[in-house]
Amino acid sequence: MVGSVDTEGEVSIIGVRRPVTAAVDTRQRPVRDPIIQATNPAVAMRGVNVFYGAFQALRDINFSAALGEITAIIGPSGCGKSTLLRSLNRINDLVPGYRIEGDVLIGEQPVLGDDIDVAGLRRRVGMLFQRPTPFPMSIYDNVIFGMRLDGRQSQRVLDEAVERCLRQTALWDEVKDRLREHAGGLSGGQQQRLCLARTLAAGSDVILARPDRHPAHRRPPPAAARGGHHRDRDPQPAGGGAGQ
Repeated sequence: MVGSVDTEGEVSIIGVRRPVTAAVDTRQRPVRDPIIQATNPAVAMRGVNVFYGAFQALRDINFSAALGEITAIIGPSGCGKSTLLRSLNRINDLVPGYRIEGDVLIGEQPVLGDDIDVAGLRRRVGMLFQRPTPFPMSIYDNVIFGMRLDGRQSQRVLDEAVERCLRQTALWDEVKDRLREHAGGLSGGQQQRLCLARTLAAGSDVILARPDRHPAHRRPPPAAARGGHHRDRDPQPAGGGAGQ
């Protein structure tokens, strides 16, 4: 990524999975170019500029992330990290005044054209929001929601996907006996892991994440909690993959 990096800033993450196969359902939608299997680099931006009306949010961004790696984009609040992530799977398309210039690629495929299957793009490039967004349905139905949209209805396939994805997100042992319960009954951390499991089950090659601010920023240091004295100092964020 071209530009300065503030090491005391907030973090956005791009996690890129190794290749998996996911069907693209084009029923009841105009025929669009499908999003092909991601190759290296899995995602890339070339000379990208983003505007909201007259305001320029991103300037001349050149960036890539490889398959099987985690890439962290670090910077202060308001520097454009979320805009960059949302531009990768075109979530920003319906924002009034939004305009993007340059090239965004998944593998070697440009994805900004009008002929792109945007729904298919968002299956390939999933998003984890800053706050968990479980659907108002059971834990089981949350995980397989994307699979059912693709028309994959075999009960055995669905059951296997639920267990596999919940195990991958370290949630299976906590919820295996209450899969049919409403997802709203989970804790915040469990809900976020459920959303990750749902993204994995949908077959996303690339997972975009906008983590909540580091918990240490929200609580006083131990000395302050005990009424003692301490220096005013913002904690450093946890280490992660380097931005490119």
